[in-house]
Amino acid sequence: MDGVAEPYTGWTFLTNHARVLAAVAQDDTTRIRDIAVRCRLTERAVQRIIADLEEGGYLTHVRQGRSNLYRVSPDTVMRHPADSEVSVAGLLALMARHDGVGTVAPADAHPDRQR
Repeated sequence: MDGVAEPYTGWTFLTNHARVLAAVAQDDTTRIRDIAVRCRLTERAVQRIIADLEEGGYLTHVRQGRSNLYRVSPDTVMRHPADSEVSVAGLLALMARHDGVGTVAPADAHPDRQR
């Protein structure tokens, strides 16, 4: 497939759903094709993931001409019971804080953490 990098076969910390959600959060007018390239997925996989995210209440979209405008639902909490206190906004903030930095922020840099 043109523009899609070879898939990664090892385990990773983030799911494809988290990667797609982060891509949409970064650019709410992004195209499925661009998300696929960025996340190293097929366009069909991205379509399924977006449908899952919409069904779960994490994402909505509206048509604008030939394009979609996506809206992330920041107050929605994570699906796993162990993560039920973490919102989408919290996850995306954590991912954004580390994006491009390559290091983990110090523990006292987390705004919700008690000292």
